[in-house]
Amino acid sequence: MIQENADPAVLRDLDAWMARIAPEDAKGYEHADEGPDDMPAHLRSSVTRTNESIPIARGQLALGTWQAVYVWEHRRAPHTRSLVVHISGV
Repeated sequence: MIQENADPAVLRDLDAWMARIAPEDAKGYEHADEGPDDMPAHLRSSVTRTNESIPIARGQLALGTWQAVYVWEHRRAPHTRSLVVHISGV
């Protein structure tokens, strides 16, 4: 996702908001095959993006002054993810 990168409070507030809308509650979900963060991770990923389109200008990402790209993992258990970057154009 693309979010502000100047004030760390933005990411803390996003994390707190996400915890309120999809809390880890072992009794609140039927699906918990991989632990208490399993179903909340599914719910959280349903409201965050799975891809971004970012223009490139003069060889750099054309982000706003305060913006950065974040990969927001919704699981607490350590694991590996892969990113695929597709560049198109001239």
